[in-house]
Amino acid sequence: QVQLVESGGGLVQAGGSLRLSCAASRSISSSNGLGWYRQAPGKQRELVASIGSGGSIYYTDSVKGRFTISRDNAKNTVYLQMNSLKPEDTAVYYCNIVLRGVGSWGQGTQVTVSS
Repeated sequence: QVQLVESGGGLVQAGGSLRLSCAASRSISSSNGLGWYRQAPGKQRELVASIGSGGSIYYTDSVKGRFTISRDNAKNTVYLQMNSLKPEDTAVYYCNIVLRGVGSWGQGTQVTVSS
């Protein structure tokens, strides 16, 4: 099982930017499932962005045009660049990486956007 450590969260004003990082303890080059999820208080965890097989990329509608997911296989890291942040983006953000059919979660990083 791979260990994941997220970082980059924090407090930012609306309209600001943050870049989240998810560092894996082993190579992610073979993974066809890398995703960022978020969970706001009182809400279910939702998929925000993902990289699938063949490099296909998915974004949930509310972040399209503002968030960008990327991977750096050399650094075993997945990123989520978040621009034009809104108060409704406030949540704990988690990364998930699937390797050999097994998904692993990080501990989460808090993102708070003030109005």
